[in-house]
Amino acid sequence: MKVALGQFAVQPDWHENLDICFDLIKRAAGKQADLLVLPEGILAQDMADPDLIPKTAQPLDGAFITRLAAETLKYPTLTIAGCLPIPDGKDRFYNTLLVIKNGQIIAQYRKLHLYDAFSHQESRSITAGDSLPPLVEIAGFKVGLMICYDLRFPELARRLVLEGADALILPAAWVKGSGKEAHWDILVKARALENTCYMIAVGECGQRNIGNSMVVDPLGVAIARAGEEPALIMAELFHKRIAHARDILPVLHNRRFLPPKFI
Repeated sequence: MKVALGQFAVQPDWHENLDICFDLIKRAAGKQADLLVLPEGILAQDMADPDLIPKTAQPLDGAFITRLAAETLKYPTLTIAGCLPIPDGKDRFYNTLLVIKNGQIIAQYRKLHLYDAFSHQESRSITAGDSLPPLVEIAGFKVGLMICYDLRFPELARRLVLEGADALILPAAWVKGSGKEAHWDILVKARALENTCYMIAVGECGQRNIGNSMVVDPLGVAIARAGEEPALIMAELFHKRIAHARDILPVLHNRRFLPPKFI
């Protein structure tokens, strides 16, 4: 499977972000990508406005998602995944990862672990999801879904891999701070290595967030990586690499614990 990671700095105006997404979709399709992963919060972002989500959030049938889905009709072999706030009908929002192909939403996942840490409080406006993310079949790979802060909870990644995931995608807006780049680097690699699966982690860049999107293979090797600037990077995933990793490092077979239980 060929994957593209579209790293960019999300703007306050959703129209600008939609244009950026269109450009990344076109470029990814031009590189024959099977999957394009976009960051967390692609609708709008403004460091100076903590109440931007209530002002800009749109439903699934809103203009942003409708136009984004329509754009995928031009590129029938490409699946895209990106994350944005969706109203929950109770004046709050779900941080929702959407997977779109051929104009249709084929899967969605509402973020389970809310970022109430490092002086941030995502739960101020976001409602936590109440169900496990699905697996999505893309180009012969089973792909599990995660979002940003989920990375710090190894149970979710392990559960998805035990259910059959070959790769995990993680849109993120990883906030800058003391040691935070090291946390990102360690955790992305750890989730791949401890589960002998691929990790496709895409971060927003810009003033607030670190960028540093990467693809890590099942033995913890970063095979593609971006810096702190907007970028489209590519990587190719191979079933034989997963099989090799699980042959020489059979941690899934050797484990002594039952699958993590969702509470």
